[in-house]
Amino acid sequence: MSILSTDAHPLLQPLSIGGLQIDNRLMVAPMAGVTDNPFRRLCKSFGAGHAVSEMIIADTALYARKKSLYRANFDGEIAPISAQIAGAEPDKLAEAARYQIDNGAQIIDINMGCPAKKVCRKLAGSALLQDEDLVARLLDAAVAAVDAPVTLKTRLGFENGRENILRVAKRAEQAGITAIAIHGRTREDMYTGNARYELIREVKDSINIPVIANGDIDSPEKAQAVYEMTGCDAVMIGRAAQGQPWLFRDIAHYLQHGELLAAPSISEIKQIVLAHLQELYAFYGEYSGCRIARKHIAWYTTGIPNSNAFRQAMYSEESTAGQFKAVETFLSDSIAQQA
Repeated sequence: MSILSTDAHPLLQPLSIGGLQIDNRLMVAPMAGVTDNPFRRLCKSFGAGHAVSEMIIADTALYARKKSLYRANFDGEIAPISAQIAGAEPDKLAEAARYQIDNGAQIIDINMGCPAKKVCRKLAGSALLQDEDLVARLLDAAVAAVDAPVTLKTRLGFENGRENILRVAKRAEQAGITAIAIHGRTREDMYTGNARYELIREVKDSINIPVIANGDIDSPEKAQAVYEMTGCDAVMIGRAAQGQPWLFRDIAHYLQHGELLAAPSISEIKQIVLAHLQELYAFYGEYSGCRIARKHIAWYTTGIPNSNAFRQAMYSEESTAGQFKAVETFLSDSIAQQA
C-alpha cells in the first residue's frame, strides 16, 4: 500500500531514512518471537510502510543457530529491509552489522530498548542506557562498519528519575544515526503504566533526524493523538498489531478520511488467519510452524464467542494439518452462528 499524495496526512507521506524511501510513516515495531518474515510481510500488505526484523544477538557463535537464521530471512520482503541487532561489544556489533548487510539488509537497527531480563543480563538492550560512554562507542562502531543507514530503537532511560533519552538522542545524531525510535517508557517500567510522550516531544524538538514514537499506540485515534503530542516523524506499533495486522489499514483510513473502518468480520478474519498459517507452515516447517502459530491463533481469536475452549483444544494439536483444520472449523462454526 503506497500512499504518495502530497495532500495526504503527514503520517501517510513517504519518509526518507538515510536516502532510502519508505512509503509511509506507519511502522511495525520489532518484537522477539513475533515480527518474523511472514508477520512483517503481512503487516506491510495491510499498509505498514516499514517493518524491522526481530532482534538478532551480535555474537558470531549465534549466527548459525536455526532460530537466528529464521530471524535473518528476508526472502520476499518489500524493501527497504531493516535488520535489528543487539550487543554490548562494539567490535561484535560492527561485525553483526556487516553480516546483516551482506545477508540482504539495507538498514541496520540497533536495539537499546529491549527490557527482557535475559537481554539485560548481557548488558544489551535497555541495560546499555546505564552506560552512556558504551552507548556512544557502540553507535560509532556500527555506523562506521557499514555503508548503509543505521537507526536506533531505545527507551527513555534505564530507570525512572534518571531518564537520559535527550543525551542519548543527541549523541546518536552525532554518531550518524539516521533515525531514532523511542518507546515512551524506561526499562524499569517494562510495559506497565502509560507511555510518556512529553519526553519524545523534547527529543523531537532537540535533534534533526527523524523521531519515531512508540508505545501504547493501539488505535487510529491514538496514532493521531500521539502524532499531535510528539510532533513525531512516524509512529511505530508493536503489541497492538498482534492478532490484528489490519490495524495499519485502519489507521491509514482514519488519517486520510477522518472516519473509522468497521471491525473485520469473522469471515475476513478467517481468510487472514488461514493465509497466515499457511505462510508460517511453509516458512518454519511442520514442527516449529505448528508451535509458533499457536500464539498467533490465540491473538486472532480473542473476543470471539467460545474461543477460550477452542484455544485449549487447539493447543493440543501436534500437526499443522490438525491445527489448520481446528482453526478452519472453529471460525466456520462462528460464522454460521452469526448468520
